[in-house]
Amino acid sequence: MSGAFERVVLPVPERRPAGPPAFDMQHGEVSFEPIRPPRPPAGAPNILLVMLDDAGFGSSSAFGGPCRAPTFERLAANGLRYTRFHTTAMCSPTRQALLTGRNHHAVGMGAVSDMATAAPGYTSLRPNTAATIAEVLRLNGYSTSQFGKCHEVPTWEWNPMGPFDRWPTGSEFEYFYGFIGGETSQFYPSLVEGTTPVTPDRSPEAGYHLSEDIADKARCWLGQQRALAPDKPFFLYFAPSATHAPIHIPHHWLDRYAGEFDQGWDAVREETFARQKRLGVVPPDAELTARHEGIPAWSEIPDRMKPVLARQMELYAAFLEHTDYCIGQVVDAVEELGVLDDTLILLITGDNGASGEGTVNGTWNEALTMTGMSDIETPEFLRDRLDTFGTPDSYPQYSLGWAHAMDTPYQWTKRIASHWGGTRNGLIVHWPRGITARNELRHQFHHVVDIAPTCLEVAGLPEPHTVHGITQQPMAGVSMAYSFDAPDAPDRHETQYFEILGNRGIYHKGWTACTAHAPPVPNWPDRDFDEDVWELYDTTTDWTQARDLAAERPDKLAELQRLFLIEAATNEVLPLDDRAAERADPDRAGRPVLARGNRQRLYPGIGRLNAFSVINIKNKSHHVTAEVVVPAGGSEGVIVAQGGFPGGWAIYAKQGRPVYCYNFYGIDRFHVEGTEPLPEGTHHLRMEFDYDGGGVAKGGTVRLLIDDRQVGQGRVERTQPLPFASDEPFEIGCDQGSQVTPDYTVNEFTGKVNWVEITIPEGASDHDAEIPPEERMRAARIVE
Repeated sequence: MSGAFERVVLPVPERRPAGPPAFDMQHGEVSFEPIRPPRPPAGAPNILLVMLDDAGFGSSSAFGGPCRAPTFERLAANGLRYTRFHTTAMCSPTRQALLTGRNHHAVGMGAVSDMATAAPGYTSLRPNTAATIAEVLRLNGYSTSQFGKCHEVPTWEWNPMGPFDRWPTGSEFEYFYGFIGGETSQFYPSLVEGTTPVTPDRSPEAGYHLSEDIADKARCWLGQQRALAPDKPFFLYFAPSATHAPIHIPHHWLDRYAGEFDQGWDAVREETFARQKRLGVVPPDAELTARHEGIPAWSEIPDRMKPVLARQMELYAAFLEHTDYCIGQVVDAVEELGVLDDTLILLITGDNGASGEGTVNGTWNEALTMTGMSDIETPEFLRDRLDTFGTPDSYPQYSLGWAHAMDTPYQWTKRIASHWGGTRNGLIVHWPRGITARNELRHQFHHVVDIAPTCLEVAGLPEPHTVHGITQQPMAGVSMAYSFDAPDAPDRHETQYFEILGNRGIYHKGWTACTAHAPPVPNWPDRDFDEDVWELYDTTTDWTQARDLAAERPDKLAELQRLFLIEAATNEVLPLDDRAAERADPDRAGRPVLARGNRQRLYPGIGRLNAFSVINIKNKSHHVTAEVVVPAGGSEGVIVAQGGFPGGWAIYAKQGRPVYCYNFYGIDRFHVEGTEPLPEGTHHLRMEFDYDGGGVAKGGTVRLLIDDRQVGQGRVERTQPLPFASDEPFEIGCDQGSQVTPDYTVNEFTGKVNWVEITIPEGASDHDAEIPPEERMRAARIVE
């Protein structure tokens, strides 16, 4: 097989036999080298890369948290815990940096893909100069697969027509089973296998849960890989959408933590901090950082809200433990196949800090808080729905106070790239054959860009100079392998910048300078970047960033601020961008949009379309027309639907008659029913929505027409101002996600739908532009 020198060029060039051809294989001395497919060097391990979603440093028991994680603890007891490992503070940027080994802005992912702009560091377009670690390993003879969350695909490429270059299969994962967006229902996910939309094989009532599904698929793939390609090592990337909202848990896990969080988040922080010191994941002299005044003390919470908030944390803890269980199923499969000792497991306990997006009160339906309608969720509203939290009849997120507690002992949460609460995540490394140490801690500073170089070093592979003829950007990370059996080895990753949404910081040789530009607390001042207040910490003596030295060491602060600007310029961070309306509006942001204009005709077989693929009908009058073929005896079932339980609309046939339903956040459902059945044969069924106007989220009058003849009329009293839950799709002929309404007697339409056309009538007033920029931006961030 080719040596390391040749492997810097990928694919490895094929060598053709030299010399004149022979005429007859049976006469003369004719021989050819046997065919040898590419394989990595002898001893290259299997690699199982696991990354949770929205789980902070202080959440799992493996790092002192209150959420039991026996799989994590088992792997740590036979491996290593890294206590100074960092992510980017947001989903898509971390995942892009993880798979490429480059800083997130340098590969176009300065924010989530849903907020892309035309600026080079923010396009969401991974350049072909940054091959993923999956591609490099596959071209060197690894089998590759990905399960779970992606969220690296530009929004205009996230549709059944592609292009698929930046989908997991285009990134050289030979098999993918999961979802493309930033979040999805655990009970009704928008699944993709390869590039083909698929649906779960059973309902939540029959026991379906996404984390269990992807674990089963991963186990199946491992068995096939070991049976059919045993001479190839595998690279399996397992990325559950847990513990990202919605917090959905199987029924028999719902009460696993009953009564364990009644003491509140302040006490949980103290308890967690004490455990962390006992474990050694923070030093004995570390300080617990102060809670920001924007996060209320538990003692300030009204008594009527405490049971609601305690229940939210009970469910989150069960969610994380259930995720640990599912990861354990994959680890068990590796062990059952006899290759656990030869498998490097890299388990990252979160892609950013815990999510503070649930507001102080948490939410029963995340879409309410993300679209500026949180006032609906009064304490009484939440208490009335408490029994449904965590079930398919909810779409919940926990409180900001619990998120802060899950980031113990650090300041801030997800999105706040300036401080460790947003960026520090525990890492567990397990490789019995390759690492002598057991149950040890490693305190070297590392970052998610170090994962890809680590995989290459343990596999004995060089970083490629060219891939498919394209010269590659050098990886920004350093391999962590030097520290595997050297607990006191000096840090090799000495400098790292951080930036998300204007929150920014710089680490250099133990010092950090940082500024929180826009944290998720009420009444934070709106400042220009030059007005931001910078803080300075010496983390060699102040592990948690608890003692600000900016006033004492202005010289050191200035030095680090200058270094941040150098790193920012080098990695395409500049210009900094905290715009709201502009980034939420694709035209002003400069990103392509698939669905344009005032008319769109869609056909059956399109799969499950996300909101980016369908023209927007919010806050304006609109028509939906379907050409249907009704069989003899009448029809039943869904003709067209968009959204689901968290909010949406549907047109369907019930007992032969056409019905329109508008679902307002799962709270109110407005039905308008036709007075006569759809007749046999081919007909046009149209729903006309005449919007009331006068602002956003208003109601409207609905008319149902068959072949231009009105057969029904009614009212929708209020509507949702911004997109429905992020991963609830648009479907023709069925509603296979969570249902818009339980009123369907049949789901799949028993007739035939030839096409569906959405039209914005000429001259219709558009109130969509009246949505405040901050609310539009918040909705765009629903899928982080």
